[in-house]
Amino acid sequence: MLERLELEAFLTLAEELHFGRTAARLNVSTARVSQVIRKLERRIDAPLFERNNRTVGLTPLGKKLRDELRPAYDHIMASVLAARQAGGADSTITVGFSTPWCGNLVARAAELFRSRFPNITVEIEEIPLTDPLGRMRSGSVDLQLSEFPIAEPDITTGPIIYSEPRGLLMSRLHPFAERDTVSVEDLAGTTLITIADELVPRYWMDHHFPQRTPTGRPIPHGPTTNFCAEVLVHTRQGTAVSAIALQAGALLDWPQTVVIPLHDAPPIDYGLLWPTAGRNPLVKPFAETITEAAKCDDAGQRRASLRNA
Repeated sequence: MLERLELEAFLTLAEELHFGRTAARLNVSTARVSQVIRKLERRIDAPLFERNNRTVGLTPLGKKLRDELRPAYDHIMASVLAARQAGGADSTITVGFSTPWCGNLVARAAELFRSRFPNITVEIEEIPLTDPLGRMRSGSVDLQLSEFPIAEPDITTGPIIYSEPRGLLMSRLHPFAERDTVSVEDLAGTTLITIADELVPRYWMDHHFPQRTPTGRPIPHGPTTNFCAEVLVHTRQGTAVSAIALQAGALLDWPQTVVIPLHDAPPIDYGLLWPTAGRNPLVKPFAETITEAAKCDDAGQRRASLRNA
């Protein structure tokens, strides 16, 4: 008989094919995941994963075991959630998002989740960048997909779901607008729009709105905004730029503006987070559903790329 951690570690590693990401999803150490998998393989007396220093893959036996266990595990989880609901436990989960692409993914995950657990209510709401943790700390939001880094003692972080290249949003009249790319060093020669930071951790602001270039030159900080529309007003004036995810350029059809790749900046990571204490029991299965939906998106994008090649 499989222990619960053995079952969850095996199925999660079979999805992720990465020990670090598996450990993050299960909220245990990487060493613990390795120990559990080795113990399971000893009990079965056969390898379930092929691994070397760079890759992890399923053996034929591992694939067979995954295909047989996954439906049974999903059925068990559905039964447990139904029993909890019948007993008066949480039957609603509220999920927050911070950007349109995060919101789109959360909506797709909600559809998938409702199809599996039709008696569960999923509520979705947007999280303002100017107060990224307020709704969670008030107990209004159970799970959130938003910008990292987050390093707070009362907040648990899960896996990174998206990692988006950065760009600069600017007026088509801005001196940088004719370039193919810009550098972080170039920020010393313009003004960077920021957000109201009274409720935002200092380390988060420094990561997304640096005050100096890599060589130490100061980056001028200009208008402070509370809403997306304010960013557009300031950029269209041509005197300031805004650091955003490159994907925003494709989704936000803003006239008189352009998004130029910021080629040497670190990506913007979007990950899952939830309250460390008093966690809604629906958080774990919904977080797994978001991860599953994101993988389906990635697979679809790869197929589209192959068709267009």
